[in-house]
Amino acid sequence: MASVAFGGGSAIAADPPGALQADPIPNRTEGVGPYNRIILRNVYYIDGTGAPAQGPADIVLSGDKIAEIKTIGAPGAIDPNARAAKGDYEVDLTGHYVMPGFVDAHVHLHTLSQGQNVPSEYILKLWMGHGITTARDLGSGGPIEWLKAIKERSARNEIVAPRLHIYPFFHDIRRGQLINDATTARATIQEAKRRGADGIKFIGGAKDVLFAAIDEANKIDLRTTMHHAQPVVAYANVLDTSAQGLESMEHWYGLPEAMFTDKRLQAFPGDFINNDEMMRFGEAGRLWAQAAQPGSDKWNEVMGKLLERDFALVPTMTAYLTGRDFMRMSRAEWHAEYTMPALWDFYRPSRVNHGAYWFDWTTEHEMAWKENYQYWMKFLNEYKNKGGKVAVGSDSGYIYNLYGFGYIQEMQLLREAGFSPLEVIHAATQVGAQVLGVEDQVGTIRVGRKADLVVVKGNPLANLKLLFGTGTIKLNDDTGKVDKIGGISLTIKDGIIYDAAKLRADVREMVARQKTERGMPQGEMAIHNGEQLP
Repeated sequence: MASVAFGGGSAIAADPPGALQADPIPNRTEGVGPYNRIILRNVYYIDGTGAPAQGPADIVLSGDKIAEIKTIGAPGAIDPNARAAKGDYEVDLTGHYVMPGFVDAHVHLHTLSQGQNVPSEYILKLWMGHGITTARDLGSGGPIEWLKAIKERSARNEIVAPRLHIYPFFHDIRRGQLINDATTARATIQEAKRRGADGIKFIGGAKDVLFAAIDEANKIDLRTTMHHAQPVVAYANVLDTSAQGLESMEHWYGLPEAMFTDKRLQAFPGDFINNDEMMRFGEAGRLWAQAAQPGSDKWNEVMGKLLERDFALVPTMTAYLTGRDFMRMSRAEWHAEYTMPALWDFYRPSRVNHGAYWFDWTTEHEMAWKENYQYWMKFLNEYKNKGGKVAVGSDSGYIYNLYGFGYIQEMQLLREAGFSPLEVIHAATQVGAQVLGVEDQVGTIRVGRKADLVVVKGNPLANLKLLFGTGTIKLNDDTGKVDKIGGISLTIKDGIIYDAAKLRADVREMVARQKTERGMPQGEMAIHNGEQLP
């Protein structure tokens, strides 16, 4: 999503001297470990490579690393003599599945100083409560140093947070300074690396400036991605930017435009104004239908070139999901207990708030977006089938897309696109790590890798809904009642075991407290705040 201006803040004692913080993230009190020898006993595990589930096994963690994976027999036939030797701390995980920690390749750590007006702790706990142990921040409210301080606190495990990768918006690196020539562009990229960036996110800019910046990032080993915004796709679609060395794309803008056959530019209505967000998102929903048809020569040509360039796609389908079904997304069950009232205010129709474009959203808008998804999903599935990288990113905090929950929704959308459950988990783990350039550290369950793991009771390959913080429902035939099952049980980062349900309970308490402070009833919040029907 678009950049939001940083509103300032003050340093707090827990941060390094001079670090900026929009709101305090408390020091960690949650979590058990690490220990010299933790045993996760009797698990089934999905290793993230695409291999089928394996086990039962005992997984041994030593400090922040996976030390041993010991097969202990077959389902229903455990060999007690094959078990791992006694540990300093043990957890019986019979009936649980273990996966690598999830990688969210597109996040924004919002703050109390931004339009969402939510504490950073709230977001971090929603991420960790949904198994996200690595996250790529693609432009948040603060300067690089602000996010670097949080990244370093997370690396030291002083706070409950994923390990962070910092990709500032290119045009925000030098705040308030116009970057309007290639020399300044290159100097800006160099500055970003000196200040602690891991990569750069582009969204626009003049052609010579943009291409010089991409080139410079490649020269100094900064990773790159781009939201190909409508004002620049005439000269910078995905074929143009990937040819310059861009490594990945966010969303899908710039991809259909590369597949036009009967035009160079998107067919906009005569009264179109890009700054009117209902117009912009409304017309975006009609874009894929203007591109080459699936399987056509142009479709295959574009896909082939992107595959040759090892170009990665981070589609963030969940970011636009409300566009095809406003009622369903705005009434998702988790909003009642997990969405802050302040964030709900940000979601409501607004000419000011980014992504709050529900001025007069119609059935026709939704039908166009449903068709958009059909083409988009076909491309993603075919790209994956031909060996292309498709990672999981949520881009939450906008458009009724809630942190943590949106990540699991993105996994479900990839399943809808045609990915098998194993392919979805692979995209959320190893592929995400590849896109971030940290495959040698995270993304797979392998001896020597970081002890970053997700544990859930039940089989997520049979039902991805088990991964939602709210779990899912199942009829109990013994009692005749409907039970809630699922919800990630444990999130493990650097060998520290977090009770994921407790992290989610902390979030619910934050939400309930804010409602009480506002004099609001608990439960669902109204979308309208004006005149309503009797």
